[in-house]
Amino acid sequence: MKDTVVLIGMPGAGKSTVGVVLAKRLGYRFVDSDLVLQEKCGKLLHELIEEKGIEGFWQLENEVNASLNTERCVIATGGSAVYGREAMEYLRERGTMVYLKLSCGELRMRLGDLNERGVTLRPGQTLEALYEERRPLYEKYAHLTVACEGRMLREIVAEIAGRLK
Repeated sequence: MKDTVVLIGMPGAGKSTVGVVLAKRLGYRFVDSDLVLQEKCGKLLHELIEEKGIEGFWQLENEVNASLNTERCVIATGGSAVYGREAMEYLRERGTMVYLKLSCGELRMRLGDLNERGVTLRPGQTLEALYEERRPLYEKYAHLTVACEGRMLREIVAEIAGRLK
């Protein structure tokens, strides 16, 4: 087993929540790449998106993710991290990529205000269109896919931990 677990998936899929509990279970550090990005830049995600534009934000996210220390940790990536090819390849080589999969309907219920969440939507783009654009990327990079629909946090964490062995 590689000693790093990288969680990927749509905003609202539970990457940060699952990541914290999984890290405790494995005895690893927990890293939330969105928080690392905010700390490095001194701004909130939605402020960075407003300031740099979507592509500029993705480039910044790619740089930050490609420089993460990946030793014995669980990393929760931002939902748009899959647009950064260099970072995805860097993280995939160093860890097990786990796609937390949820339906678009479930994501919509969980998300609330997309702009406040720092979701990178193009003008006029719907959550459904974003979901269909990203899903093939998550599937491409994932070593493991975990269906999270209607499941308890502990079940999801137990499945991931069991499949890592």
